[in-house]
Amino acid sequence: MKLLVALTAAAAATMTFSTSAQASHSWGGYHWARTANPFTVKLGDNLSSNWKSYLGSASSDWSKSTVLDTTVVAGQSSAKRCAATSGRVEVCNSTYGNNGWLGIASISVTGGTHITSATVKLNDTYFNTATYNTPSWRTMVTCQEVGHTFGLDHQDEVFDNPNLGTCMDYTNTPDGPPSNLHPNQHDYDELATIYSHLDSTSTVDQTAAVPQVGNQRSSWGTRVSHAAHGDTYVRDFGNGKSVVTFVVWAR
Repeated sequence: MKLLVALTAAAAATMTFSTSAQASHSWGGYHWARTANPFTVKLGDNLSSNWKSYLGSASSDWSKSTVLDTTVVAGQSSAKRCAATSGRVEVCNSTYGNNGWLGIASISVTGGTHITSATVKLNDTYFNTATYNTPSWRTMVTCQEVGHTFGLDHQDEVFDNPNLGTCMDYTNTPDGPPSNLHPNQHDYDELATIYSHLDSTSTVDQTAAVPQVGNQRSSWGTRVSHAAHGDTYVRDFGNGKSVVTFVVWAR
């Protein structure tokens, strides 16, 4: 059975970075526009009680960045639909069905690269099964999906490679060793690179209408890239607005 881990490192202490890990893992240059660093991204909590601690952990982890902070706030969407809200990230869980995906992250983009809103969806249809109903899987997927909403890609997308010690690495064994449950220094360094410039305007915590995509592949638009375990979809809404959805197929 195929499952999705979406929109989803350093090696262990005794290992060095591989070539792929040393490379940039910016996701297409996407970033939040802002006029100063550090800036704060609101993470809207539309989660049931058994997910809240994992969002709290992800928020704490990513707030260690020197260029951005996060804060968990009350959600402004329904869990099932998980509609995007301008200027922030909405994080949701629900039984989205046997549609093949474990989690997806979508970002609304304007002007080519500026993120205006984002959503993270965690599919309880699979997280309620014995395979994925573990603290390690919940921790890693939440960390990875939230990381995507800042403009981070994965450090490595080969499931059978040794763990790199970051949640932005694909793995069959989140616990490791080393564990892939949290960001590592390479993630923080990449964020510093992505947000090294300032913008003249801000898309953070703004109020404006944003385009929406649903839970089904048919709503994600055109597949623009494909790898063994990962696809990127773009839906063009016109007037310089689009929604980009990063989907990774797990075994």
